[in-house]
Amino acid sequence: ALGTVNPVAEMARLAHEHDALIMVDGAQAAPHQPIVVQALGVDFYAFSGHKVYGPTGVGVLYGRADLLEAMAPWQGGGEMIKTVSFETPTTFADIPHKFEAGTPAIAEVIALGRALAWVNEIGLELIQAWETRLLEHATEGVASIDGLRILGTSPDKAAVLSFVVDGAHAQDIGLLIDQLGVAIRTGHHCAQPLLSHFGVDATCRASFAAYNTPEEIDIFVEGLERVVGMLR
Repeated sequence: ALGTVNPVAEMARLAHEHDALIMVDGAQAAPHQPIVVQALGVDFYAFSGHKVYGPTGVGVLYGRADLLEAMAPWQGGGEMIKTVSFETPTTFADIPHKFEAGTPAIAEVIALGRALAWVNEIGLELIQAWETRLLEHATEGVASIDGLRILGTSPDKAAVLSFVVDGAHAQDIGLLIDQLGVAIRTGHHCAQPLLSHFGVDATCRASFAAYNTPEEIDIFVEGLERVVGMLR
């Protein structure tokens, strides 16, 4: 919602100090910065395929081997069984196969693998540096728009620009700028308590990725200036 990069390693350390396990939804991080789960110290880490330029309906789940070994399968089906008989308890396949019952999403996984290869070919460090440049360009561009306030200004934030404009509703801004060929998100972004903290019910959010260009940022800023002028 804001682009804030959370101190996951510190959060994991605190969780473990209190004998808790920690699972991280890394869907917003995986396509933008290098992830080393061992360095983070998390127990589980997940991200969705479509966030890393792959297909929908597929994703990745990492889990610590000792925890996965101790867990029972969540679903039964082909390929996750080692032995079955009436005389002895059923035994399951080794991880990760124990959790991959039935026919897998073959086409989706192949496409996800290609998408991840594309990301790695470019390099996450380069992607992160490029997106930071785009964010800085956009932040400078909107700074002169009267009544615009950026929410989320933490250091080293991801390439997300969340903002509100005095006297203009986020949805109206989104609808009008869409007519100019610019796609942004509006709403509470699945983070209503966070927006309540800031005293707003919706924000506009412009997100930048590896495929965006500075020229597109200029089009966004010009369009936003025009839209705000229409609404205020």
